[in-house]
Amino acid sequence: MKSNFFAELKRRNVVRAAGLYLVGAWLLTQVASTVLPMFGAPDWLPRTVVILLAIGFLPALIFSWVFEMTPEGLKRDEDVRPEESIAPQTARQMNRTMIGVLVLALGYFAFDKFVLAPRRAAAPNDSPSVANAKSIAVLPFENLSDDKQNAYFAEGVQDEILTRLAKVADLKVISRTSTQHFKSAPDNLPQIAKQLGVMHILEGSVQKANDQVRVNVQLINALTDAHLWADTYDRKLIDIFAVESEIAKTIADTLQAKLTGSEKISIAKTPTVNPEAYELYLKGRFFWNKRTAADLRKAIEYFNQAISKDPGYALAYAGLADSYVILSVFGAASPQDSVPQARVAAKRALELDDTLAEAHASSGRILGPFDFEFDRSITEFERAIQLNPNYAMAHHWLSWGPLTALAQFDRAIAEGKRAVELDPLSLINNADLGGNVYFNSRRYDEAIAQLRKTMEIDPRFYIAHYYLGQAFQLKGQLTEAIAEYQKAVELNDDPEALAYLGQAYARTGHRDEAQKILARLTEEAKSRYVSGYSMALMFMGLGDKEQAIDALERAYHEGAGNDLFTIKVDPMLDDLRGQPRFEALAEKIVPAREFRVSPK
Repeated sequence: MKSNFFAELKRRNVVRAAGLYLVGAWLLTQVASTVLPMFGAPDWLPRTVVILLAIGFLPALIFSWVFEMTPEGLKRDEDVRPEESIAPQTARQMNRTMIGVLVLALGYFAFDKFVLAPRRAAAPNDSPSVANAKSIAVLPFENLSDDKQNAYFAEGVQDEILTRLAKVADLKVISRTSTQHFKSAPDNLPQIAKQLGVMHILEGSVQKANDQVRVNVQLINALTDAHLWADTYDRKLIDIFAVESEIAKTIADTLQAKLTGSEKISIAKTPTVNPEAYELYLKGRFFWNKRTAADLRKAIEYFNQAISKDPGYALAYAGLADSYVILSVFGAASPQDSVPQARVAAKRALELDDTLAEAHASSGRILGPFDFEFDRSITEFERAIQLNPNYAMAHHWLSWGPLTALAQFDRAIAEGKRAVELDPLSLINNADLGGNVYFNSRRYDEAIAQLRKTMEIDPRFYIAHYYLGQAFQLKGQLTEAIAEYQKAVELNDDPEALAYLGQAYARTGHRDEAQKILARLTEEAKSRYVSGYSMALMFMGLGDKEQAIDALERAYHEGAGNDLFTIKVDPMLDDLRGQPRFEALAEKIVPAREFRVSPK
């Protein structure tokens, strides 16, 4: 009886129908999962295709059991006389069809494995897929105000919407540093989306007159040029936060992002009720983003004015902390003068609002590189990322700072790559991944490759040139290193870049040139901040290890932790390793009990 049943299954081609259905369904689901997201299809559509195919399997088998193909068309099997049956011919046709579908399936499998997969691995941002279908870049908003000085306000509205969206973990949101490279309403949206690694673009414009504001926005699927949503808001200035919250919430809903309760609260939060304080804060961020000594001083002025208008404005304190913490990096103050003020501002921001990601990141930036409290620094950055998963700066500072200092290189590289993914055109994010993280992990070839990518974005970024010089130097290519150091000095009057050039001259036997640079740095130190690390580089190049250690100890006592926190891993300091005074200094900065992983 059992053998008769299987014989009947075979005669009625049920087994062949099952095989053909399964192979065809697999091929269809693979193609659907690749093609549908390219047209902006929602996440549920590929899943629905799979469910429908699964549901259809049993009916397909029943159909092949009940019906048979004859020269006169489909008939119920029980109505087909033996001489009318063409089941053997149908079986052969199904065999050929199955072979054809199998060939297509194998071809697709091979194409995906050997062509698409390597491309995805090499350039994950080039082709938005299901994984980044919920991705967006907010392009600069056009300033339509009669007063062109209101450009900072249009920029601020764009930044606020972006910041609110960035707090949604289910979204990938590109940082402002990268989106600022593009103009409002550009013609080449697909190309921009590809460059930024997103599927959606938000464009907008802002018109401000006295206390009245008009905001126009439109959300576009950049791959299909489909306009998903647009709206115009005419409100009073005091209501601008409600507008920004409403826009962010609508975008999240349109992209079908899942919002937690805390994210909904965070998106709707009003940072200040004082419109004057808000405008002053926007001006502060406008100048802070320029990253020059003079502009940082202006930013500090505006943040302080914002705080005077609203003493409870936590974001303004965070902006103040961010400005002070990098002031010495740009030669605008000594660490002794600026870092204590950064510390006070960050502490006050957290007292006012412990859920502010920017304040936790500022705190982490101080705790690691300046206070050498690396575990606490990591905790602060982790909290910032928890509060704002798309905050590229938190990922960047975590990678560049405590993780590198403690030689936790695998995680440092992962965080550095995430920062670049969220802010792909940020020069410092790209450069620090190569010139700090890869370099300190002694992966010089990868450092060079990453720095080459940075210079493709902007060949005039001087930091990338002296980072590249370091990598060449440690690979034994001093001629190439000197060329890069020279380029860095030509592009920017930075004492540290000059010190790198001077020590390289000394190592190649050009001691007279090195001595001239040392004399120049010594003279400049009387009127501007020249780091002890820069002087140590010069003394090491000239072979004076004792004076090099003196310079590093002086930097330590001056609070110049930014130059010293990677002391355990920095290859440029290898000449001093084994010297008792140097090892004692390194132990003060990164105690052996914290330095759990050896550098590669």
